[in-house]
Amino acid sequence: MSRSISSLQQQSHNDYDEDNTSDHQSEAPTPTSPSFTRRIRIAQASDLDLRLRSRMPTRSSTHVDEYSSLLENSDSTAQRYTSVPPTPRPLLSRHQSTSNSIRRLRHHSRSGSFSQRLTNALISERQQAINSGALDDSIPSLYPGDFYNDERVWYDQFTSTDWVHDSIADAFRVKALRSRKGIRGRLVAWFDGVQGWLLVAIIGCITAITAYFVDVTETAIFDVKEGFCKVGWYYSKRKCCLDSETCDSWASWSQIFRQTSFENKWIDFSAYVTLVVLLSTASCLLTLTTRTVAPSAVRLSTLDENLGADVQRPYDENDESSGKRGANLTQQVDSQLSPATTYYSAAGSGVAEVKVILSGFVLHGYLGVKTLVIKTLALILSVASGLSLGKEGPYVHIATCIGNISCRMFSKYNHNDGKRREVLSASAASGVAVAFGAPIGGVLFSLEEVSYYFPPKTLFRTFFCCIAAALSLKFLNPYGTNKIVLFEVRYVGDWRFFEMIAFILLGILGGAAGALFIKASRFWARTFRRIPFVKQWPIFEVVLVASITGIVSFWNRYTKLAVTELLFELASPCDRDELGTGLCPPMEEIPKVIYYLSIAFVIKSLLTIVTFGIKVPAGIYVPSMVAGGLMGRIVGHTVQYLVFKFPDVAIFGTCPYEGEGTTCVTPGVYAMVAAGATMCGVTRLSVALAVILFELTGSLNHVLPFSIAILVSKWTADAMEPHSIYVGIGSTLESNEANSDQDLLTDMNSYPFLNNKVRPIFTGELGDITPRVRKERVIDISQSPLILARELRRKLDILHTAGEIDGGLPIVRNKILVGLIPAPDLEFALDKLENEENSLCLMATHTRWETSDGEDEPDADPTDFTPYIDPKAPVALEIRSPMDLVYECFVKLGLRYICVLRDGQYAGLIHKKAFVKYIKELEES
Repeated sequence: MSRSISSLQQQSHNDYDEDNTSDHQSEAPTPTSPSFTRRIRIAQASDLDLRLRSRMPTRSSTHVDEYSSLLENSDSTAQRYTSVPPTPRPLLSRHQSTSNSIRRLRHHSRSGSFSQRLTNALISERQQAINSGALDDSIPSLYPGDFYNDERVWYDQFTSTDWVHDSIADAFRVKALRSRKGIRGRLVAWFDGVQGWLLVAIIGCITAITAYFVDVTETAIFDVKEGFCKVGWYYSKRKCCLDSETCDSWASWSQIFRQTSFENKWIDFSAYVTLVVLLSTASCLLTLTTRTVAPSAVRLSTLDENLGADVQRPYDENDESSGKRGANLTQQVDSQLSPATTYYSAAGSGVAEVKVILSGFVLHGYLGVKTLVIKTLALILSVASGLSLGKEGPYVHIATCIGNISCRMFSKYNHNDGKRREVLSASAASGVAVAFGAPIGGVLFSLEEVSYYFPPKTLFRTFFCCIAAALSLKFLNPYGTNKIVLFEVRYVGDWRFFEMIAFILLGILGGAAGALFIKASRFWARTFRRIPFVKQWPIFEVVLVASITGIVSFWNRYTKLAVTELLFELASPCDRDELGTGLCPPMEEIPKVIYYLSIAFVIKSLLTIVTFGIKVPAGIYVPSMVAGGLMGRIVGHTVQYLVFKFPDVAIFGTCPYEGEGTTCVTPGVYAMVAAGATMCGVTRLSVALAVILFELTGSLNHVLPFSIAILVSKWTADAMEPHSIYVGIGSTLESNEANSDQDLLTDMNSYPFLNNKVRPIFTGELGDITPRVRKERVIDISQSPLILARELRRKLDILHTAGEIDGGLPIVRNKILVGLIPAPDLEFALDKLENEENSLCLMATHTRWETSDGEDEPDADPTDFTPYIDPKAPVALEIRSPMDLVYECFVKLGLRYICVLRDGQYAGLIHKKAFVKYIKELEES
């Protein structure tokens, strides 16, 4: 029997090679839409079994093993194999996969199946050696000692979007849609085109409703620190007193506890500090509920809310079949796993994470329902506590969460991550639109700051989404002033030529302040936050910062105000001073105002530095603008004082003294210019920021001062600090490794982000970073297209151990690249096998076409892996290709990996994460 099967295997192998040769010589062009004109007939196990029985020859002396071929053509009819492009597979969703990065073997009964009978008949000496004890000897080849140190990437908890596959899948979907005829087909096509507009409109409206809820709630809670309204406890002080200076309806805490022996100011002080700490602590406790531990070997396949990530073992130590060898392998693999990474999806502003997600990488849990609800509630508490933080940055994250959740209404966006990210770009822009009341600025923000892929149709839909969000919030009127944001101001007068000197000076000061803020925040995070107790108990830092904020801010009016109200007062013109802010003084009181503003500037700057990065939802946009506004107001009052003091100087000739303590100098303009310059120094926004300032002020005359100050600020900040706040320290990740050389909490390098706006200078070639070809990293079908399933599982485990959860295994025949199977698809296919230990998998990259005859298509054989193989999608480059070409392929095409060829033969594979790591090391060197 053994010889008969051996002869059959050799003959089948020869027939298989002849069929492939004839196929390549007479291959017809690929049909345009095979899924509708023809149907694929996948070779079933029963067909292979019948050929085996019908062509059983006599005994032969040829040696047979599990790699011998059994595939052949049963006749010489005009059936031919045609290579087809990877088509969308909606039924092969990986959401249902229960796989893990390193999994234990499963043992299910599959008696009578083709693979079971075939494996039992083809047990060879090599297989017997493995079963008898050769597994221990094979461990070093599977998991070499220096494998982890040499090839492991930093951020294996992330996976990347396969832009090429998503683009091809969407192309086939559009072709299928356009092939439908008649009225019904036109209606379906019309509805498909309307889905995008309907979706962004819904996102804009929901974002506006969420922003309205946050604005109204946090304003009411913020004033609780000073007292409450007798008419309605849920009224804010502004609404209770209707902006009047004296208000009998408002009761302070000192009035409630006036029977005590303490003075009124100490009662108010104690209540203020206590409520600041309580609100901050409540916000931190909510934020800590989104804690996610992502081990180095964790399955991340799609963008969802699966936060239950844990380490899985490749073999069960208690499993009798795995025995001692399985336990040894488990220990060796576990020793190579890196420390787990902990992140809090509701902490920080979230802009850096949105930027990484839109670049094509997946951050688990960042855009889910849980994050949306908790971050919205925690943001209300953190802003109401009075900490030096803003809500405008978190609005971007919240709006993106709304966009991600809304995509589930339409399968067009829900099942295609490439299309989904177009919607997420529009969602992020709507967050800026409701934060600053600037729909045009929101579009430019998405284009300039967060979006990685921004086609023209996305630009118009993003604009529509921002308009819908701004109009909805305007209709809701959260502040009762018919304004979208509280710090919206209007300037009537024009600026003088001599003021340009002051505007340029403010640009320099704002850029320097932004760069120094980044350096100071990095220093604070790498010193104080590296204390073991602080790292283990992040709530301690929140309580400490809240206590300092309450104690220091209570005694100064400008630090006690909310950041949005303070920015409004700083930017307001001095045509009237009904609120008694003291920012429009006569000439003799200007030095006193400058003194108080200087103290407030120092306090706000220091508080913003220590506040940024704590475990609460916190934005940096408005706090940086407040610090710049204080600085700008100081410069504005200084220029105003000089005009008062020296009205006859020639340079002030165009600004005559107008009497009654007024001049042409408007200190509010200086505050807004400096606010934009400082925000530019921190975030490096340029065009979008200039448009946002224009929409906030509505003054076309002051667009030029805003723009010049922003340009000067960006040049200054780039000269002092090359990275922005999000590239330098904006991460909310932290490593559990105590002695890490690079703190993931404060360094954006932990993100696998390939910046498409900055091009490095390369001096090498592709071969310089191409690793050598290892047999455990390829699937070799030179002898046979049948591969053991457990061998495929070992190869998959090696990819996961190296952090390439979204990688792929190239398929080679005689050193020629013939296809590639993505790791997530291979994992899904292996999970479908009932008897993985003894199954053989078909890895040939050809399928058979038959004309559709109306018969029911038979069920696909789970051992046939050809539907999961991409025969044409892998992009291959010559090993001598310049690195600039490699960079363009990764950036412009959005590839996950690039195959490397040497004289037409397979020479290696470069993963995107490895390329990003190479760029980071190149920049550091």
